[in-house]
Amino acid sequence: MAGRIALVGGDEFRPACREMDAELVRATGKDRPRLLVVPTAAAHENAPLAASHGVDHFQALGAEAAPLMVTTSEHANDEALISEVDSADLVYFTGGNPANLLDVLQGSLLLRKLEELLERDAILAGSSAGAMVMGSWMRFREWREALGIVPGVVSLPHHERSAPESTSEDLAANAPADLWALGIDGATGCLSGPGSWTVLGSGNVTVYRNGDWQRYVAGESFSLD
Repeated sequence: MAGRIALVGGDEFRPACREMDAELVRATGKDRPRLLVVPTAAAHENAPLAASHGVDHFQALGAEAAPLMVTTSEHANDEALISEVDSADLVYFTGGNPANLLDVLQGSLLLRKLEELLERDAILAGSSAGAMVMGSWMRFREWREALGIVPGVVSLPHHERSAPESTSEDLAANAPADLWALGIDGATGCLSGPGSWTVLGSGNVTVYRNGDWQRYVAGESFSLD
């Protein structure tokens, strides 16, 4: 997997996320990184408000933040609009409807731009729906193939609402084979690095594999090898 990816369990842009997101800003290695907030998943809710919350949140953390208002497939293939990605240090996808986000991104020019962003070691982040679409599979009402940006992974956001024992049993019975499942609490995330992922934020990341599970807290790392 090229580049760095942050998977967040939801509740983005709230006060509880400040410390986690400050770490993301620092991880860019820039004094004032250029950051884009993409509210595609909130297209059928209030995308401008979602983007505005993210811009305000990250500006307060020292980033040069701006919205990237991609809400349709046409927008995702508008070269002039998405050229902003070329100079971004961090692109952050908000929560919302993962099915809509997946439909907009699949096969798009924006997806190609995101792959190029990762190749130059910038950071791609997604919260809730934004995290769900990045794995090989996602579960939203039913199992569905996702973008595969993080191969062999399924993200389970808002995981503070779930019991690990029953989740492990459900995954063993119903998930596609050979998946790592990441149960990520709200206001919590994990950031990929060379050979491992590091947990950020106030909650837990629970890693499921082949009927086993292990919880990790902020500062701890885990491998998906």
